Amino acid sequence: MSRIVPARQRLIFALDVSTAREAHAWIERLGDSVAFYKIGLELLTSGDYFRVLDYLAEQDKRIFVDLKFHDVPATVGHAVRGLARFPVDFCTIHGQQPAMMRAAAEAAGAAGAMKILAVTVLTSMDAGDLSADGITRSPAEQVLTRAQAAQAAGCHGVIASGQEAASLRAARGKDFLIVCPGIRPNGPGGDDQKRTVGVAAAFANGADYIVVGRPIRQAADPRLAADALVDEIEAAVPAA
Repeated sequence: MSRIVPARQRLIFALDVSTAREAHAWIERLGDSVAFYKIGLELLTSGDYFRVLDYLAEQDKRIFVDLKFHDVPATVGHAVRGLARFPVDFCTIHGQQPAMMRAAAEAAGAAGAMKILAVTVLTSMDAGDLSADGITRSPAEQVLTRAQAAQAAGCHGVIASGQEAASLRAARGKDFLIVCPGIRPNGPGGDDQKRTVGVAAAFANGADYIVVGRPIRQAADPRLAADALVDEIEAAVPAA
């Protein structure tokens, strides 16, 4: 990890709520403890997605649009170009079809500073899930294969489990972004996340950012939980 990024900005809170009212309540509740927010499909169906995006920008928050675009190259390129008009830091696409990934990366590069992150293998999936889709590679092998294709297509980084971060960092170099969801500070949470790691392990393995939702949302004191995660990040990431 070569980027000088404050520890608090390496924590991305998953704003997985279904209404703008809930979103605003969480942003206000967390205050300065969270600087970076991910907004995804659940909020999209509220009809207030871009109002929330604008509100985050007004609050000087960094913004990660997690809509996982996946379509023909021209359509994805136009969608990325349109999204780049907004103050968005990261945007996800599915890490498939080199032409589609190339179109997204080119559109982002032409329109602004937004970074394109390719989703490799969802952290809710394991080898059995891949096999059911006809994929014979292990999750680790599939992540590396898709990351190689994403980098070749011009994507800025990938979404992957912290379990694969070390091999990704070794294979793809120091400047390739690695963003890790499936973070469980206290071990597996018994939920839909199958390939999980803790905070220290994610950064030791080479993560640049982590995405955390339920461990903050379900905490007795979410703000305190976010601050504790930042403390863990500060301890895990060597000072620049």
